[in-house]
Amino acid sequence: MEHHRLVLRMGQVVGSDIVTGHQQGRLSQRDWADMVRRCQGCEWACACEDWLERTETANEAPRTCPNRARFANLKQQDSRKTQ
Repeated sequence: MEHHRLVLRMGQVVGSDIVTGHQQGRLSQRDWADMVRRCQGCEWACACEDWLERTETANEAPRTCPNRARFANLKQQDSRKTQ
């Protein structure tokens, strides 16, 4: 559950609505599970929690985040939907 929470929190901080993306079919259950697995394998995950505690909002996930591209993709999809 720790990594599930980290993925959700990172999505909030960078403006990628993971829950809505999943509900709208832009993020499959498998994609979501893959994001959590990548987080579990990340060597930076311990520092990630500290970064998230210090950061309210950010334009993108840190370079060390293995889900950085996925967060950016979801954010881009979210911004297209609101235009």
